[in-house]
Amino acid sequence: MSDRVVILGGGPGGYEAALVAAQLGADVTVVDSDGIGGSAVLTDCVPSKTLIATAEVMTEVAGAAELGVNFHDAEGDAATAIRVDLGRVNERVKALAADQSADIARRLAREGVEVVTGRGRLDGPGRVVVGDASYDADAVLVATGAAPRTLPSAQPDGERILTWEQVYDLTDVPTELIVVGSGVTGAEFASAYLALGIPVTLVSSRDRVLPGEDADASLVLEEVSKRRGMTVLSKSRMESVTRDGDVVTVTLTDGRTVQGSHCILALGSVPNTDDLGLEEAGVLVKDGGFVYVDRVSRTSARGVYAAGDCTGVLMLASVAAMQGRIAMWHFLGDAVTPLDLKKVSSNVFTAPEIATVGWSQQAVDAGEIQAEVVMLPLGGNPRAKMQGVRDGFVKLFCRPGTGIVVGGVVVGPRASELIHPVSIAVAESLTADQLAQAFTVYPSMSGSIAEAARRMHRV
Repeated sequence: MSDRVVILGGGPGGYEAALVAAQLGADVTVVDSDGIGGSAVLTDCVPSKTLIATAEVMTEVAGAAELGVNFHDAEGDAATAIRVDLGRVNERVKALAADQSADIARRLAREGVEVVTGRGRLDGPGRVVVGDASYDADAVLVATGAAPRTLPSAQPDGERILTWEQVYDLTDVPTELIVVGSGVTGAEFASAYLALGIPVTLVSSRDRVLPGEDADASLVLEEVSKRRGMTVLSKSRMESVTRDGDVVTVTLTDGRTVQGSHCILALGSVPNTDDLGLEEAGVLVKDGGFVYVDRVSRTSARGVYAAGDCTGVLMLASVAAMQGRIAMWHFLGDAVTPLDLKKVSSNVFTAPEIATVGWSQQAVDAGEIQAEVVMLPLGGNPRAKMQGVRDGFVKLFCRPGTGIVVGGVVVGPRASELIHPVSIAVAESLTADQLAQAFTVYPSMSGSIAEAARRMHRV
């Protein structure tokens, strides 16, 4: 008789777990109320990165004149302005998200996974209740995700005060956009809308943008953003956000006010774990509602696993998917490697992008690990010069003595792609010499990674 697996949530943690479990012969049911793919596909990662892809085109077009490319209208006059049709952009964003969700649903169906529409909750560790129906399970995976955090003094109205899930209903271009919060989400949206030609003010409670990222990378992003026209209010904590007609006012705790036509709230996330029957089933929930899990995605209740943003481990779609796979590999007795966050690569999709993997500069500075550091500006890279790229760098962290690569940072266009060789080096414990001796294409941005590794060489 097949093992019975019930999964709460159809996001990356849920659907990837379902595919693994089905492949290993389990009888799988996914209970989902928001749409297959979850927020990652429908309201977060896929939509935001599609919007950012449009913004990237705008950035490239805006810099075309430096490369000798000029635009003219039908009469031959020079075209001096680039404008975005936000309504059309958002139509495409939502269509692509819906298509991706449908693709995943079709694959689940091909693999024999049952999808139940509704909101499920645990009735003890081995049963899930959905409405009047109940499903017994040998294992349950909780992958219910998270939602945008709001405050009583800053309530979204879906029209001019918006969470990051609500921006795709905009049809009119904001005349002045305020983004509250300078973490990854806030920085990405501020950067994207700035590239779309919209005046942006970023309200940051910290002393720098992206306080959780590499400090050198944050400095480059902030300098580039200001140079392109963004107003960055550092050490400025939001007190409230209010609306009066077409005007949104952000009041700061020091009494200053900032006014605009729209405001995006990027205040973090809260887990979707209320009323799931977790504590009654013996599942330990941490402060803030996040589910406690170990490195193989087990909760404190036997047979109950959890994956994704509801665990608060590292809120990335890639991590959610891996947590879900690990849970099923573990439960079904397949080979499994516990989650190692020091091998997770991540990217901030700003302009320029910031990609990281492994140990950080902050950890090195704090003495958590001994590592040699080399930083190589991208401005000297021949391909970067050809493309008019001046901002960015490659940074590598290597263990003294052995030269093993333990971390890296890439700042620049398509850093999300450039980080991959560094990620492989970290995952496989390659040395800087091994990374340096692999051939790179000339000219290429990736040549800077090999060059940085060569500078680590010690006789």
